Amino acid sequence: MANEVNEASLREQLVEQYKYVEGIGLNELSSGNLSVRFGDNMLISPSGATSENITTDTVVEVSLEGEWEGDRKPSSEWRMHAAIYLKHEKTEAVVHTHSDYCVALACQLKPLPGFHYLVGSFGGNDVPCVPYSTFGTQSLGDDAAEALTDRTACLLGNHGMIARGRNLKATVSLAHRLEIMCRQYVLTSQLKEPELLTDKQWEEFFDRAQKVSYGRFI
Repeated sequence: MANEVNEASLREQLVEQYKYVEGIGLNELSSGNLSVRFGDNMLISPSGATSENITTDTVVEVSLEGEWEGDRKPSSEWRMHAAIYLKHEKTEAVVHTHSDYCVALACQLKPLPGFHYLVGSFGGNDVPCVPYSTFGTQSLGDDAAEALTDRTACLLGNHGMIARGRNLKATVSLAHRLEIMCRQYVLTSQLKEPELLTDKQWEEFFDRAQKVSYGRFI
């Protein structure tokens, strides 16, 4: 019974956050996908999901090897989610978006540099960008999982972004934060390339962040 209650709650959270992500413009139409760890498996948004058609019943339970049952197929990016869960045991949720400014940087195949101290909230002095791979492939999943070894988010070349976290709401916040930071980087870059924080400034930031438990989850 407890497991059934937990599953119902996770499905409700996933539907709620999926609609929220689309509502704030991080995804449009059926782009992007969300998942949560569920025991040895995961619950993930279905293929073709939108805020209008996703329900608790259409959320798909998938093993980390890709086994699933039912009428709805899991998101085509299930391999990327699975690769992250397999590599990062503390990860409880994964959020993938095609948000505008993340896509803009990802299509330049460039990381988000350490131009602002809040870049450090993702675990380091930049947010890396992995090379392009065809959507839904194992190579994309492996590259993303590796890039997230010491980061909570990364950009996906010519594609979008992905984040991992301790729960779904917190991970959605990471995805939102990354879109904000990419937007602000694009804006300041229109003036000139911004000054980056120095190694000493980053050292001071992370020392301070650790003391106040400031927004990091690795």
